Amino acid sequence: MPYKAISNISILLVDDEPQILHSASMVLRSAGFNNVYTLDDSRAVLAFLASQSIGLIILDLTMPYLSGTALLEQLAAEYPEIQVIIMTATNDLQVAVQCMLSGACDYLLKPVEQKSLIVSVRRAIEARVLRAELLSLKERLLTGSPHEPSGFAEIVTQSPSMFAVFRYIEAIAASPQPVLITGETGTGKELIAQAIHRMSGRPNNFVTVNVAGLDDMMFSDTLFGHAKGAFTGAERARDGLVVSTGEGSLFLDEIGDLTLASQVKLLRLLQDGTFYPLGSDRSRQSQARIVVATHCDVRRDVDLGKFRKDLYYRLRTHHIQLPPLRERLEDLPQLTTHFVEKAALALGKPAPSVPSALYQWLRNYSFPGNIRELEGMVFDAVARCQSAILPLHSFKEATAAELQPMDGLDNQHSTSSSTINFPERLPSMKEAEDTLITEALKRAQNNQGVAASLLGISRQALNKRINRRDAEDFE
Repeated sequence: MPYKAISNISILLVDDEPQILHSASMVLRSAGFNNVYTLDDSRAVLAFLASQSIGLIILDLTMPYLSGTALLEQLAAEYPEIQVIIMTATNDLQVAVQCMLSGACDYLLKPVEQKSLIVSVRRAIEARVLRAELLSLKERLLTGSPHEPSGFAEIVTQSPSMFAVFRYIEAIAASPQPVLITGETGTGKELIAQAIHRMSGRPNNFVTVNVAGLDDMMFSDTLFGHAKGAFTGAERARDGLVVSTGEGSLFLDEIGDLTLASQVKLLRLLQDGTFYPLGSDRSRQSQARIVVATHCDVRRDVDLGKFRKDLYYRLRTHHIQLPPLRERLEDLPQLTTHFVEKAALALGKPAPSVPSALYQWLRNYSFPGNIRELEGMVFDAVARCQSAILPLHSFKEATAAELQPMDGLDNQHSTSSSTINFPERLPSMKEAEDTLITEALKRAQNNQGVAASLLGISRQALNKRINRRDAEDFE
């Protein structure tokens, strides 16, 4: 339990004896509890609580006008979240039991030793803080949205799978341990890394470096810097990115392409926070939080000997797997609109409206390039747009190779297999045609224009087949 979380909670002392209020408040303040209030009239407590947030009340039982027992019952009914400690001269077991049943968390007999008072107060406040944390965790688990959505404002989504990622980020943001972000190309790994940095509240910078293609020397010089004379041309010492990051976050993109020699140096940095600049025999200390990302299957690379097992397990202390766009199709309308407005602003032209048929078309595309590919498609369409409505033809051109059958075995991202598994009884031509039409309409959400494009026929030809089928069914 952090010291500040305990010491900053407000405490209210209620007793009709001013001397006890003074001495008890002095004990608590000397123990580091900064916000201590006192009241010598129990009738003023409820009004005081209406204007002041209090986490703990230390309450005497024997007071004029309103007894501590009666006040405890009111507190339990109106302020059940406030912890209450009874501090009284009444040495009666039955009274003590009744107070505990009414909601008191402890029962202290006057005169109370200073150590006993401090221990009781600390235990009560820890219980309150723990209960608040449990309620917060329950709220995050039961709700579908992040607790602090402003930290993820730059990520456009309404997907439950992404909200689950956000809640996980909130849980690990304050951790000093590294974070491994995996996902296909274009899923937004750097945006997630930036969100981790924002949610962590770390000072200093968010520093990004793409380590793909860096040999061991370049990797070491980029991250760790070098001493004067470390190599030819090193006329003066240079700090690397680890130093310039300070206590911020260092994001290493494409970590799956790191050489084995560089992996050893990164492992040392993660294990004890130390590194050696090139040409120096004196280690330096890092306070940076390391976040890494890759589109590679790191677990497979470990099995193949391309990635160190010890580094992999060190990195995956916190692991975020981002879903591809094809698994969060509910985000297509929001993302498309966002990119249309962004492209129009960049091109200095009015933002065209988006036809609903576009979403139905895009839902049947697998997006191997994910969100980055969608952004490129939208930018091209907005650039070519000559009317108030976004044209479909540029999207159809971009997705044509993916949505149409291809010869050979190179169609890795096709939404349907080139081989059809037929049942033992071959369907008739009419049955096959009806099945294809039904499936195409289902994928196109009953948009005949999109369904016709998926089937590779004209809209008129599809409409003719549908009318013929309906007429035959009617007969």
